[in-house]
Amino acid sequence: MNPRYKILACFLVAASIFSSCTKDLNLKPLNSNIADIQYGTPAGYKQVLAKVYGSYSLVSSTGVGNSDVNIAGIGDAAVTDFIRAYWNLQELTTDEAKCAWNDVNLQSFHTFSWTSSNILITALYTRSLFQITVCNEFIRESTDEKLATRNITGKDAEDIRHYRAEARFLRAFQYWVLMDLFANPPFVTDKDPIGKFIPQQIQRKDLFAYIESELKAIDGELVAAKQNEYGRADQAAAWALLARLYLNAEVYTKEQRYTDAITYANKVLGAGYVLMNNYAYNFNSDNNVQNTEVILPIAYDATSSQNYGGTTFLICSAHGTNVEDNQKAGIPGGGWQGNRSTKNLPLVFGDYSGNVDKRAMFGRGTLEMNNLINFDAGLGVTKFTNVTKAGQIPYSPNGVLVNTDFPLFRLAEMYLIYIEAVKRGGTGGSEAQAITYFNKLRERAYGNTNGNISSYSLDDVLNERLRELYWEGFRRTDLIRYNKFTGSSYLWPWKGGAENGTGVDAKYNLFPIPSSEIISNTNLKQNQGY
Repeated sequence: MNPRYKILACFLVAASIFSSCTKDLNLKPLNSNIADIQYGTPAGYKQVLAKVYGSYSLVSSTGVGNSDVNIAGIGDAAVTDFIRAYWNLQELTTDEAKCAWNDVNLQSFHTFSWTSSNILITALYTRSLFQITVCNEFIRESTDEKLATRNITGKDAEDIRHYRAEARFLRAFQYWVLMDLFANPPFVTDKDPIGKFIPQQIQRKDLFAYIESELKAIDGELVAAKQNEYGRADQAAAWALLARLYLNAEVYTKEQRYTDAITYANKVLGAGYVLMNNYAYNFNSDNNVQNTEVILPIAYDATSSQNYGGTTFLICSAHGTNVEDNQKAGIPGGGWQGNRSTKNLPLVFGDYSGNVDKRAMFGRGTLEMNNLINFDAGLGVTKFTNVTKAGQIPYSPNGVLVNTDFPLFRLAEMYLIYIEAVKRGGTGGSEAQAITYFNKLRERAYGNTNGNISSYSLDDVLNERLRELYWEGFRRTDLIRYNKFTGSSYLWPWKGGAENGTGVDAKYNLFPIPSSEIISNTNLKQNQGY
């Protein structure tokens, strides 16, 4: 069985057991008998673990459609897909992407005019809380005490302890998402009461400490790096999240943790991952096959996990109606004429035709963007495709749904964390080693040593992150860390609603907690300025 499908198949078995998201942050089984039956065997536990993972890539238990209406009250379930919702907030607010769809909720991301009633902000906020809810339920049902009462022992119990650690990792990841975008979310764990429970609000610094402690606590319980099934978290995934957490610690806590960022980046770098020979192989339809670079993906499949979010969204929204372009992208059913780049992204490559730096993957359009609502203003981005390494288009039931997995963590990011943390003064690394890592990325990009460097600045790192990681959901967080997201020190087309860009209020470094949540939970205090 293709490893991509294993967890999806398990999810489909388990999906009908649980209800959709509710306002509560705790998931309560319909009755204890259902829980005892579902968790009564090791196979049952693995099916529910698949539910935990599947909540990232499936928006409803019936696949494509609008049945997941309880997520933020949105009828279009695809909008609530985690990657689509996260990408909208992380990329459309930056110089990397603009959308031609005349939707006020989307356009407010470009103009920096979003409010607490923006339904797309609510979609991400609620999706993350739903995934935390699913994790809490699994963690609660997989304690040693629960296993003992169900007579699950030996190797089976050991496996389930690994599952439990994975659920704790996924919960920590979602709390990191909420901390990064909203700062002070409601906070509930498996230790809190089940049922009607009004969560308290946790402060950003306290949440940072919680995420850090959780990731360290599960280190010995996760499967060793590179030893787990495809699509499941292992020790390297936890190390990678810790490295990312520490790189941004000064934003979250006002305290630098660059030495710790180097420590955990080094753990991943020593785990045996290797850059793929071809950069594009990280983003095509068989990127799940013999991929030596991706540490943890979110799996998508055109048959088993049908969803108009995820990589289907990234690929289709980046293309228009040109038949040849869509064939090359692996979507013969056609593009959606939605997202493209501002000129800041292609210009960072110099020769953005891709003849020099092979990471420059741009399609039709104009460099200048004089109209936000015109798809041909700005360049299309062809980085993600639904085509195999051999140039084949895999089966799709409608020529639109794709099979490309999304790389949530990959080795290149760890190189860049090490490089930046060294330059910012972290210890445990060296600038000589940082330059070696820098040049590994450049040599793959150029196919030779012509792009190699002998020294670098922090701005060089930011630009290299732009070249290496664009459209992977990093840019807003990066610009905030560099103090270039708000204010007027760095501009891009249509920032703040001006064609050439303008400075914006610092309040936009955070998103507002949705107004519906403020109303329903009196324990929550809105972020300043909203």
